[in-house]
Amino acid sequence: MLDTLEIIGFKSHADTRLSLGQVNVFVGANGSGKSSLLEALGVLGAAADGRVDDTRLKERGVRPGIPSLYKSSFREKPLPPVISLRGSGEGDVDYQVSLNNPLTAPQPAWQYMTERLDAGERHLVGRSPRSANRGNPERGQAALRMSEWDADAPESRFLRLLSEYRIFTPTTDAMRGLHPDPMQRDPIGLSGGQLPEAFDEMWRDFSEERREELEEHFRAMLDWVKEVRAAPAHGLPLSRSVSTTQNVFKFVDRFMNAKRNTLTSYDASEGALHVIFATVLCLHPRSPALCAVDNIDQGLNPRLARALMERVCDWTCASNRQLLVTSHNPLVLDGLPLQDDRVRLFTVDRAQSGATVVNRVVVTDRMLELAGEGWTLSRMWVAGHLGGVPDV
Repeated sequence: MLDTLEIIGFKSHADTRLSLGQVNVFVGANGSGKSSLLEALGVLGAAADGRVDDTRLKERGVRPGIPSLYKSSFREKPLPPVISLRGSGEGDVDYQVSLNNPLTAPQPAWQYMTERLDAGERHLVGRSPRSANRGNPERGQAALRMSEWDADAPESRFLRLLSEYRIFTPTTDAMRGLHPDPMQRDPIGLSGGQLPEAFDEMWRDFSEERREELEEHFRAMLDWVKEVRAAPAHGLPLSRSVSTTQNVFKFVDRFMNAKRNTLTSYDASEGALHVIFATVLCLHPRSPALCAVDNIDQGLNPRLARALMERVCDWTCASNRQLLVTSHNPLVLDGLPLQDDRVRLFTVDRAQSGATVVNRVVVTDRMLELAGEGWTLSRMWVAGHLGGVPDV
């Protein structure tokens, strides 16, 4: 697991340091730095994989950008010469890197200015501009050295965890199968592409008991759904003018006439697709061990967002996975069991200088007092007791 993350000089993150849990929820105003925090981890993951360029960044869900937009640029402050990122985790493994790309003549790949990997007291990789043999500055030495280490060594597992990190931003058209996913991954694309195939694969892998639990979950989340399955598009009630993927979702509506109660991904509500997406991401055996979802509440009504967040926390904490999500829906907070230290809530603000400030919300006596008076966590946030709300 990734225990700590440090971001220096990346976009609005002049100096951000976090201690993470298994489920990490970031709330704040638009433009406060939530998505760029997820992207900074994507840059660190690309560095751990051995190369930082637009292709590797897009594969991880990071928006490609020119150096002048990646490096922090605040008024009356000098532009930082490098972007510095650091992550530490299980097995006392610590990986840190600083990257540079010239502003005047940007190159396809960022250069490793410094790179260091330690596992406990073992110093495994280290280089700086003063190193006698820096090698190719566009290639990470930690990734190159991995072939020499045992695959189960803590340093190998940690580098794989970082390099396999992905940011998911599901879109309705990709999940409906109307447009191909520009970043299709196994088992599910970053925009939700091939969701029916991933669902079907997961369904087939489940025992009868787990299938019954999953059906009950969908009925609880979506009260109109009697049954949901992945099925070939041919033979289902789809207009010939709809260009869709080979497989789609088949929904059976429990309120409709038995002869006309079948819907497909094209006709079902977008909220249903987002519920399925979150379910597959959390439960599919090949989902990334470390991943993020930007705007996890998208397409969901407030109560559904709260209920789904409760399930996401339960599923993630019961697994060996780690999740980072952003949200703008206050009721998402009411689905967080903050008494469990594995679930952490962070507010994201901008200081007067413009730099992003991230603070963990820790349950205080005042919060417990308000809760005793009937205040929910969502109400506390909207009222400004937690931070991370726009001053509008």
